[in-house]
Amino acid sequence: MIDALNRLFRQSFGEAPELVARAPGRVNLIGEHTDYNDGFVLPCAISRQTMVAARRRGDRQVRIVAGDIGGATATFSLSGPILPDSAAPWSNYVRGVADGLIEAGLDLPGADLAIMGNMPQGAGLSSSAALENAAGLALAAMAGRPDLDRTRLALIGQRAEHHFAGCQCGIMDQLVSARAVAGAALLIDCRSLECTAVPLPEGLAVMIVHSGIERGLVDGAYNLRRQQCEAAARHFEVAALRDLAELPPPGQLDPLSYARARHVVGENARTLAAAAALRIGDLGQLGELMAQSHAAMRDDFQITLPAIDALVALLQDAIGGLGGARMTGGGFGGAVVALLPATEVERARSAVLAGYRTPSGGPPLVMIEAPAGGASLI
Repeated sequence: MIDALNRLFRQSFGEAPELVARAPGRVNLIGEHTDYNDGFVLPCAISRQTMVAARRRGDRQVRIVAGDIGGATATFSLSGPILPDSAAPWSNYVRGVADGLIEAGLDLPGADLAIMGNMPQGAGLSSSAALENAAGLALAAMAGRPDLDRTRLALIGQRAEHHFAGCQCGIMDQLVSARAVAGAALLIDCRSLECTAVPLPEGLAVMIVHSGIERGLVDGAYNLRRQQCEAAARHFEVAALRDLAELPPPGQLDPLSYARARHVVGENARTLAAAAALRIGDLGQLGELMAQSHAAMRDDFQITLPAIDALVALLQDAIGGLGGARMTGGGFGGAVVALLPATEVERARSAVLAGYRTPSGGPPLVMIEAPAGGASLI
């Protein structure tokens, strides 16, 4: 991919780039919709990634070309206020991180940027967070700050998502993409932002199956779930649902908000238990926790779809007691993640290809992953 990116840069801007930054996508093993509730999540980075090639300019212009969307281009200036562009919404992630870096005190030069990635769109693997981190790291490096604190980088990416993309996401996607450890999942405390590497047992594979149902989170469903969780926290007089060790009776809280809270409180406990199971290689316990997580997403948080539920059931059947499967990501489509012994991968893959078809009628994309490292300069 890097050779194709360098060719795109030369074709677009007439010169070679000065540097290339990369940031990975992620798959969340367990801990869904807990991050913006100050809770716990257990994602890992994957080999699929976004790369940004960059070169300084002598003026205050930022020119961008996106290889993944047919060489689309966008330009903005660093001299005045940086604003979202509804005509080129893909560029808002770059605009947002540039604005955040300036707010953080970095003296950004103008830049030519070329973007290329290999993540399937709409799979829920955080292509947006990868773009934010790769673009942010490239711009920071050109401003003389290649060592920018990775947690700070992640927070700037989250700010871009909130203010420039319109999605009130938590910090998980940006933080694991920035700080991931190769060979390990990352247990993140989304309140303190403490990250603890949880190595995957030897011989454990991460299987990701893209349902072929593209999801969209900025259509209000994601933000609505967040509002319902915040309403529940206010009702129970806590700063966030993370502060509830167990769920009190609903009282006057509306049933939907109560169901959302039940998922979050249970999911936090499941995530901590899953990290403990992963550390000792207890795949049976891990699989049971993943099954409980999926059921809560389906019944209490109502973010799965019948086709996703069927795909999870198919995978759980194939894996048996040797691991587990669940929907991963914000919901309403996207991907399913499974943890299973590498020796069982081909059998599980065959079961999926035989038993599931995407909405277009084709076979699903099946990816076999091992945890990758976080954002870096190449």
